[in-house]
Amino acid sequence: MSKIEGLKGKEFHLKLLLQIDEMSQYPFTKLVVEHGLSEKEYEQTIELVKELYYTYLEELGEGYIHQEHLLFHFAGMLNYKLPVEKTFIAMYEEQIYPGLMAKFIEWTTYKR
Repeated sequence: MSKIEGLKGKEFHLKLLLQIDEMSQYPFTKLVVEHGLSEKEYEQTIELVKELYYTYLEELGEGYIHQEHLLFHFAGMLNYKLPVEKTFIAMYEEQIYPGLMAKFIEWTTYKR
């Protein structure tokens, strides 16, 4: 079996795994796999959200009223492979920094 055939087989198996109902419980993880993020890109995304979360908490403590700039920062720094809105919705559904992701959803819903 050639390397190309082996990769095509793995790609097929991955597609099958992504269709399993349990994957609906992990929408962000599914998004990462579907969009082909590397481990490093995944870790950078999580680190970005972690930093924004701590900034969000700090600003809340300081009495900031408007924090939408955090969403703009997220959109600007998010890996180009990931769609912005789908990403924060998937993170919220997977309970990855859900408080901040809920704010992102609120801010984008409010703007429409």
